[in-house]
Amino acid sequence: MIHKRFLHLAQLSVVGLAGYYIGQKEKIFENNENTVLQNGKILKNMPGLPIFGTVSAAVPYTDGGHVKDRVSQIMKYGFPGLDNVRSYDDFVLSYDRRNRVPNWVFEHITKEHIMKNDAVDRSKCDFTPDESIHPFFRSQNSDYKGSGFDRGHMAAAGNHRLAQKHVEQTFFLTNMAPQVGEGFNRHAWNRLEKHVRKLTKVYDNVYCCTGPLYLPRKESDGKMYIKYQVIGANTVAVPTHFYKVVVGEASDGSLDMEAYVMPNQKIPDETPVSSYMVAPETIEKAAGLLFFDKIHRSKLNRINGKKV
Repeated sequence: MIHKRFLHLAQLSVVGLAGYYIGQKEKIFENNENTVLQNGKILKNMPGLPIFGTVSAAVPYTDGGHVKDRVSQIMKYGFPGLDNVRSYDDFVLSYDRRNRVPNWVFEHITKEHIMKNDAVDRSKCDFTPDESIHPFFRSQNSDYKGSGFDRGHMAAAGNHRLAQKHVEQTFFLTNMAPQVGEGFNRHAWNRLEKHVRKLTKVYDNVYCCTGPLYLPRKESDGKMYIKYQVIGANTVAVPTHFYKVVVGEASDGSLDMEAYVMPNQKIPDETPVSSYMVAPETIEKAAGLLFFDKIHRSKLNRINGKKV
């Protein structure tokens, strides 16, 4: 009996000491909004970076290293969502494991990023499965072979010319989605990518978010359905549409936004890019994402060229 009471008292003492220790730790951090204690480690809330470390790094994610700093820079105005986020050297994406394509891909582009660089050779790049993705959810080149669809870049290779490694990483299949080739990926979509690059002549910093959409369509029975094709043994989803939401940051700090949705189909060459401008909230509702949520819309100077 005495032994049991002693054991009970010892257990209560341990619990009490642990509670006291935790309480003291909480007091240390309660006045510092920029830090949090997690798993015994002090984490600092960096600009635009989730405090609980939800970024899963496709390349090493190091404390205080270049990759971490670049992620904070790219995601300065917020993450559209936090589902399977992965960081690369020069872009960040959220991967849709069910559909084997990105949910969104985020880029930060400047004049320097798109300048001609003799040290960068796109022809040396190969489309490569991303082995940081679990094999169950990974797309393969064989999925695209014979499908009739191109492996369409979400982060455009032409936006990442600072280093050969940067452009090579845009060829990971995690950055791809099936796109109609003739009349879309090689033409209309390419014109939109070039338009985004031209914005660096107007703005010091251009932030671009790109991704797929699966939009409903009314069928002959009068009902709305979301239907899309899948390709390959890994059933890679073929999006019905693609979007780009872009924010240009001028030297004086003023911000403009443009938003586009294009159907994944052959588009006539004479169709101007501006004809695919849409209200950004229509993309947010369709994609289930919030773009640039650290910028209140009232702080934008223009949306799609119109004064806010």
